[in-house]
Amino acid sequence: MSRSSPCQPSAAAEFDVYCGIDVARETHHVVALDPSGRRLVDRPLPNAEPDLLELFAELEAHGQVLVVVDQLASIGALAVPVARSRGLTVAYLPGLSMRRVADLCPGEAKTDARDAHIIADAARTLPHALRRVGFEEHTTVELAVLAGYDADLDTEATRLTNRLHDALLHVHPALERLLGKHFRRPGVLRLVAVTGTPAAVAALGLAQIKKTIATGSPRIAADLTGQILTALSEQTVVIPACEQYGQVIRGLARQLLSVLEQREALAAQLQDLLATHPLAEILTSMPGVGPRTAIELLRTVGDGSTFASAAHVDSYTGLAPATRQSGRSIKGEQQARRGNRCLRGALYLPAFASLRHPASRAYYDRKKAEGKTHTAALTCPARRRVDVLHAMLRDRQTYRADHLDQSPPPPSDSPVAASRN
Repeated sequence: MSRSSPCQPSAAAEFDVYCGIDVARETHHVVALDPSGRRLVDRPLPNAEPDLLELFAELEAHGQVLVVVDQLASIGALAVPVARSRGLTVAYLPGLSMRRVADLCPGEAKTDARDAHIIADAARTLPHALRRVGFEEHTTVELAVLAGYDADLDTEATRLTNRLHDALLHVHPALERLLGKHFRRPGVLRLVAVTGTPAAVAALGLAQIKKTIATGSPRIAADLTGQILTALSEQTVVIPACEQYGQVIRGLARQLLSVLEQREALAAQLQDLLATHPLAEILTSMPGVGPRTAIELLRTVGDGSTFASAAHVDSYTGLAPATRQSGRSIKGEQQARRGNRCLRGALYLPAFASLRHPASRAYYDRKKAEGKTHTAALTCPARRRVDVLHAMLRDRQTYRADHLDQSPPPPSDSPVAASRN
């Protein structure tokens, strides 16, 4: 199956109607243009299947239709399958491209009608800015939905962990110092969930404490049990409201255990779904790029076709330094203040993990020796990895050990889409 966009310049003449949909919760706005730019439709449209079907039937009377949306999930989720059910070609205009095109259009108004016209006109005149909505894009949306839920669970786990630290610290500091390091271990959480107070832990006895911890964390059960009894013996004073705190501790531990179990099950789902994406093997072949980083790359960079070069990806993420110059005053290069923070964070993780590899470590040490700070020195291997990732996506090649030792590959002479045919 060809993965090239159906909206490349060579294929632009195939469409008789360019339908731009600015999606919204209740009412979309639709603008449809013919190849000359004449408006065929310009009106609000309820976010409902009958109204969408009526619109697409009306547009099909003019010929071949290209439907372009600015969001694939959530409020834009219905329009895509309805259009595809009628056999229409569907494309996606990423938010970054949308904003850049909007800046070039006259006027400063921000209306749904203007946005819909910008989407339709970009589809007509800038087909290279569009992404094809095929199997890969649907899989990316599914991954993004689950990854977003996983991020919510991670935030909730952090909140519960901090609250648990605070509650246990109030009733028994020594026990909190010992168990706090293991609050992400199921066995420890189960012990806290059934006890809650130091007295309840002591009442279980050595054998029962060890058995409870071993149900979820068998490797640490033996050593940790003895340390728990030692910590309990360090404090004989009972803190006021200890029983009430115990109720809070038990509830927090049960909630945290549930959230961690959900994340574990979700991680397996994400890995299985990621394996179905054609680019998964390419992305995860690079050391340090795990499922979550690969999903973030797919969600933001996609197949790389919307970025002309690795430098464009660097600029988008904020990894590329910004030069500060005005007249004869030159302040040098500084860390960019803009960029996609989520993507930048996702790229820092594999760069940091790569420091375990000799070649990457030597490169990092060389930058440190030049006087760069840790963050600035870490940005250098992160940018180099972007060069390699972009080339891997462009050429559809998995990672090789010598990739990071080479200079960034030159841009392809042919369009990215053509190389994928």
